[in-house]
Amino acid sequence: MMRAVKLVSPGTLGLKQVDVPQPGPGQVRVKIAGAGLCHSDLHVLHMGDEWPFFGGTVGHEGAGWVDAVGPGVAGFCMGEAVIVMVLWGCGNCRACVEGRENACEVNGSRTQFPTTPGLGPDGAMAEYMLVEAQHLDKLGDLDPVTSAPFADAGVTPMHAINSARHRLTPGATAVVIGIGGLGHLGLQILKATTGARIIALDNDEKKLAVARELGADLALMSDADAAQRILNETGGYGVDVVIDFVGVQSTVDLATGVIAPEGLIRFVGLGGGQFIYSANADGAALPWGVNVQRPYGGTREDLSQVLALAREGKLKIETVQYPLEEYQRAFDDLAAGRVTGRAVLVP
Repeated sequence: MMRAVKLVSPGTLGLKQVDVPQPGPGQVRVKIAGAGLCHSDLHVLHMGDEWPFFGGTVGHEGAGWVDAVGPGVAGFCMGEAVIVMVLWGCGNCRACVEGRENACEVNGSRTQFPTTPGLGPDGAMAEYMLVEAQHLDKLGDLDPVTSAPFADAGVTPMHAINSARHRLTPGATAVVIGIGGLGHLGLQILKATTGARIIALDNDEKKLAVARELGADLALMSDADAAQRILNETGGYGVDVVIDFVGVQSTVDLATGVIAPEGLIRFVGLGGGQFIYSANADGAALPWGVNVQRPYGGTREDLSQVLALAREGKLKIETVQYPLEEYQRAFDDLAAGRVTGRAVLVP
């Protein structure tokens, strides 16, 4: 038997005793070292009856060691450190073949995100997890406890940034809104891989201090004066790229209020903010040529790039670790904003 954190009913988690899973053909059993907590987990928890999957193990950020392999699996050694990919594409459709697993045509649809562990299939907040071998990547010398959040908190910012690289040229200005689990990694990726000037925003002075330590050129409180301050910094023209890791109404308003013509906005956070877009000549609501995207997760290539930066010492994740049995305290701390970086459950 093993322990697993389950979404047992709307808004309720429970630590349950379940059978240790046995790997089938093509599968690997991973002994979990660490499982990251994400605001997406809180989003699911708070959806109530609207969420369709109950009884499953939660957690979409997992890493650990190969514990057993099923028939047909090759290339993995017992005890080898691995990380679980955040999106499980089919590997065969046109999107997957083109390297766009986050838009898989088989394990997702036009309106539904692709298969994600912990958001349907059993996830990583357990002592063991079954994963198709194709959805694992090797960690090498990286610590699987502290590396687990790279699966999403690293991959999602990398994917958003990769989609905006043509505007992240030397002399560009990028705004990062929200220096939390994803935002503090997104800032590091920008610093390590672009020549852009980075403006970081948050409503927590402690997180702004983290942003400065990580290399932000300017760190500002995300308040009513922030938009004008950013416009002043750019001569009134606006910034090239905004990555919003929060997505509430105030940050959406900020993003649309400071973006330059032909600029790029990436709404990563799921805060529910909205803006009106009209197909007319109005340049006040949104300047001409602005590209807005709501990215979901990332790809194997994004993960490979994240792990490469980590191995080079250019990407470090702040973690707050909790024993698996203290899952509720971890979720409560995340919901209350008491976590700097990423919370990780350790079985």
